[in-house]
Parts: sequence; C-alpha cells; structure tokens
Amino acid sequence: MFVRVIQGRATDPPGIRRDLGRWQRQLAADADGWLGSTAGITEDGWSITVVHFASEAQARRNSDRPEQREWWRDASRHLARVVVHEAGMVHTYGSGGIDGAGFVQVIQGHSDHLERIAGLGRDQDELLAREAPHILGMMVAEHADRPGDFTQIVYFTSEQDAQRFEPRPPAEAEEPVAEARRSEITDLRSFDLRDPQLLSPSDAYTY
Repeated sequence: MFVRVIQGRATDPPGIRRDLGRWQRQLAADADGWLGSTAGITEDGWSITVVHFASEAQARRNSDRPEQREWWRDASRHLARVVVHEAGMVHTYGSGGIDGAGFVQVIQGHSDHLERIAGLGRDQDELLAREAPHILGMMVAEHADRPGDFTQIVYFTSEQDAQRFEPRPPAEAEEPVAEARRSEITDLRSFDLRDPQLLSPSDAYTY
C-alpha cells in the first residue's frame, strides 16, 4: 500500500469539502489503484486528507493525469501552508470496516524506533479486537521525506465511544514501561476529525 497525506490550513472549509466530493464523482472511477480516502477538518481549521493507493506507481500515474492536475489546482486554492507526506511503508491493524467510522483521530510524530513500535502494534491486534471494539481499524504510515516521522490514523465507531473507552492510567508497576514507550515518540501532534469524509471505490459511481 502507498499513502499520501495532504494537510494545510483550510481557508475555505466548505470549498475543500465540495472539491473532494467533486473528485469522487468525476475522477475516482478512473483512478487506477485507488483504495480510498479519509478527509476532514479540525475545529481549529486544519484540513487533513489521507489517500490510499495499491502502489506508489499507481499513485504517481494518477497524479500525472491532466484532469487530476486541474482538480488539484482548483482544490488547493482552499488551503494554505500545504504539506504533503508520502509513505511506501504502511502498517495496518484491525479487521477493517473503517467506512463506518464516525470519528477519526490523526496523530503525527517522530520516533527513531518505528519498526519496534509497529511490532508492538501487531502484537496488540488480538487485544484490540477483544478489548477495544470501538476501534475499527488503525494505520501507521512512515514518511518517506524524513525517516522516523509518521502519521497514525485511528478509526473509531464514534467520538463518544473513544472517550468512553479511554485507556486507564498505567499501574505504578507499569509506569516505567509506559514512560519508556512515550519517550520514544517526540513532536506529537493530534488532529480530531469529528465529521470525516470516508471515500471508497464502491461509491465512485453513486456519490
């Protein structure tokens, strides 16, 4: 899987939402290898769009389409301070079904031990399924532009469920381990998408 994260200040939130809908109606059906997109705008005005492709080559072919370039020229007018991150190394967790998510949290940061963190996540797959039914799926994309930087996308059933199932504070005996894990991640930023747009190929002809 190949992931592209597009983020920036939304100078016209309704405009960027309209253009995402227009992309779904007019361009999605011919986007070779496109697997889906997650988009939203935070309450303080940050726009986040995560686009999934089957491969990097297919993502680049899509970017080279004249109609795609024209669409982006129009859509980018609704954004300021645009940053694009690309990731060819993507770790996924959970059983899927993310199209039903009512709340999405995007977390970005840096770690010199991303592979170890990804391994810990894989070990938690069964635990998530058993003890975190409010998490429909999770993805960690390693940024190609700066080794160690990552974007994590967590798909929740709802914001209320996410709050209701917040992890308990670690017990005193567990605190050193928890603190060691926290210290491995720096530059943390979190974006709450309370009204996410979840676009998928199955909706390309009916959106």
